[in-house]
Amino acid sequence: MAQEFWSAARSLIAVTEKHPFLVSMVDGSLQSENFQYYVVQDALYLEDFAACLRRLASNEKDEKNSERLMEFAKGAEEAEMSLHKSFFTKWGIDAAGAKAMPNTLLYTSYMMKVIATRPHAEGLAVLLPCFWVYMHVGKCMLKLRDELGESVNRCPQYDAWIDMYAGDEFEKEVKDYIAMVDAAAQTVDLSTRKLMKEHFIMSCKLEHMFWDQANALMQWPDIENGAK
Repeated sequence: MAQEFWSAARSLIAVTEKHPFLVSMVDGSLQSENFQYYVVQDALYLEDFAACLRRLASNEKDEKNSERLMEFAKGAEEAEMSLHKSFFTKWGIDAAGAKAMPNTLLYTSYMMKVIATRPHAEGLAVLLPCFWVYMHVGKCMLKLRDELGESVNRCPQYDAWIDMYAGDEFEKEVKDYIAMVDAAAQTVDLSTRKLMKEHFIMSCKLEHMFWDQANALMQWPDIENGAK
């Protein structure tokens, strides 16, 4: 069933594979300012993502699945945030006091609303792109990195990011989460499965927009002073 969601979003994902932010990470042309912006916003995102996973765990009737969802939440808070914190240390920055930028807030608000107000299966579906799309683009980036070989001099932090999301450990998490979504989809009616697919597609769009935001260094408009 999850594969049907992926197929429905395939044309969108194909564009995301070639997102300028991601490609420039691999070819070494991404400015560190853009990557630093991204990791701060992603740290804010991961806090809400982990909270969503914990809420799903509390609603999960299957004890084994509930424990696995808690493990996913811990992974987001520890493994992924550990990578971010290594970047913060390198550049002398952190996310303390940082504000969620427009697309960060849009994405987290959407997924939190679905988790809080919709059936459990829909909640699982709305978080799936954060697992699956990241693994997919990670592997695409790894392939491009291998093709470029030693011809590129890139920031080691970019390589660390690629290695995490293209790695075997993350792939195992993704496959486990996909299996959970598949199982949930088998227990709901057709209309709920349709909504699961809609949430998946929307989150795929929001993933793309998250990288758009970092590429543009998006800020909130200064409305009071007439900025648009």
